[in-house]
Amino acid sequence: MATVREKGYSHWDGKLLERRFRWWPITRTGIQLAFKKKAFRFFFAMAFLPPFIALAGLYISERLEDFKALVRSNKALLSIDPNYFKGFLTNGSTLFSLILVLVFAAAGLIADDLRHNSLQLYFARPLGKTDYLAGKMAIVAFFVLILTALPYLVLVLFKLIFAGNLKFIAQYPWLPLSILGWSAVLTVFLAFYFMLLSATSRSTRYVSIIIFTTYIFSAALAGILKEIFKTPYMGLFSIPADLEQVGAFLFGSKLPMTVPAVWSFAVLAGICLLSVVVLNRKIRGVEVIK
Repeated sequence: MATVREKGYSHWDGKLLERRFRWWPITRTGIQLAFKKKAFRFFFAMAFLPPFIALAGLYISERLEDFKALVRSNKALLSIDPNYFKGFLTNGSTLFSLILVLVFAAAGLIADDLRHNSLQLYFARPLGKTDYLAGKMAIVAFFVLILTALPYLVLVLFKLIFAGNLKFIAQYPWLPLSILGWSAVLTVFLAFYFMLLSATSRSTRYVSIIIFTTYIFSAALAGILKEIFKTPYMGLFSIPADLEQVGAFLFGSKLPMTVPAVWSFAVLAGICLLSVVVLNRKIRGVEVIK
């Protein structure tokens, strides 16, 4: 007589492995989705144009005899010092192109998840709120660092190669730290800035409009307030001006606004703090208890 066996639940005695970077799948997916957009790939490629122009200037500065006509008409362009790098990294057009790239890559960071009600799915992995936010911030960090820190640190290396000596880095040993410091500030601010505005709506298109409007309107508002109150402190209402002020401070250059740089740091930090408060209220989920 055959034995009848009942198939029941088998208890698993294995060990749950903790992943150190539980946020990485979020970051990887966000980067992959960005590169699938044709418009993003175009603006991302165009964002590398300033570093290539800067590279040409570095080469010409070391080959002055071959470019005599250019040197006579563009002497200021060939003055290679920290201001040369600061000029490319912190000018308004560079910042705007970076905002443009991030709009395609990061406008839907939170908005898409709100629209699809997917927060519960994230937190059921299990992921904590910190893991979720770290994964989203890392998407912004990837694109900011690859467009700022990476190319301009490479430019410093090319400057040494073109010169054939280490005199430049010996004269300005703090320049790589300035580049890294500026990139870090830009990364943290833009990550919180984009997540703050992305959490205000379920529509990515609406968020994109708000990002541009806020960035541009802040500069216009600062100009209006400066005319009314006749004080340079009103310039602190401009996000682009605050970023340029911080950049000039980190590169040891003359400040574009006649106010202490600490106030610009405070404004940017205030926006980041506001983002933390909003995100803490908007992002809620049932975290898995192990």
